[in-house]
Amino acid sequence: WAVKTISDELKDLFVPTDRRKTVKLDPEEIEAIVAGRGAPTRKLVETEMEDRIRRAIQRANDVVRDIARAKPDEAGDTGTTVTMAVVKGDVAYIANVGDSRAYLLRDGQLKPITQDHSIVASLVKAGMIQPEEVYTHPQRNLIFRSLGAKPEVEVDVFRQEVHAGDRLLLCSDGLWEMVRDPEMAQILEEAAGPKAACQRLIDVANDNGGQDNVAAVVVWIE
Repeated sequence: WAVKTISDELKDLFVPTDRRKTVKLDPEEIEAIVAGRGAPTRKLVETEMEDRIRRAIQRANDVVRDIARAKPDEAGDTGTTVTMAVVKGDVAYIANVGDSRAYLLRDGQLKPITQDHSIVASLVKAGMIQPEEVYTHPQRNLIFRSLGAKPEVEVDVFRQEVHAGDRLLLCSDGLWEMVRDPEMAQILEEAAGPKAACQRLIDVANDNGGQDNVAAVVVWIE
């Protein structure tokens, strides 16, 4: 399988998408929705920022569905998951749809922020399988939320306080399925910078099998 890096990095907005070949989103449009029409320095209340993020992802959902309608022969190959982060001061607003993930590395400890919208995640939550089984379960690629699947997309938004020295990782399942948490934490801890961390994570995912495309963004908090 080819390993592909997709990363759109716009000021304090970070969006990797686990997209299929027919999906092309406009990052400038998404940024404009999140930024709103007020002055860039205007302090946003938390609920307003969360609303803007949800509207941005809803707009992306609309674009995916428009593409599917325009190319009905390729509709089955049109869709994407998304994980998104907007960093404002000491708060990161993180959103996800599907099984792409966001992680926080702090003081050498890796913590998942998002929750997968997948069959195997539901089975883990119900106590029917063990967490480590998500990597090998025959239904591991089945998700119940994605962009393009329905007219209205349900988006989870998380608020995470961030401090100097923290590192954020946003990635698709093509990365986290191939690079387990301890190795992921070590790479993020030892890398010289975010670009080096991204490249190393991709290389390791490829070396470990590279069974899916890899989308990754790494953010150093200073």
